[in-house]
Amino acid sequence: MIITESILALEEQLKNLLEEVSEIKMQVYALEEKNKQAFNKVYDDREGQSHEHLTKLYEEGFHICPEHFAGVRDTNQDCLFCLSFLSEVRGNKNE
Repeated sequence: MIITESILALEEQLKNLLEEVSEIKMQVYALEEKNKQAFNKVYDDREGQSHEHLTKLYEEGFHICPEHFAGVRDTNQDCLFCLSFLSEVRGNKNE
């Protein structure tokens, strides 16, 4: 009987854990969608101001490179990916 009770308790814990995972999954999905929208907005150069936006984001301490976009950057260290991307954007802007 003790084993059966333990198994039932474990089953209940697993159900609760699966519910929590499902909720977290939905939150992650919503955050990914917001991140995708922000990414598209920043990289959309129709307004001709993407370089300024990207530079400002980088200076505020965020990655702007596609590899780590919107991740927090250590402001004491430059990111070579971000700098390379900024250089590329500047080059396209001057063409």
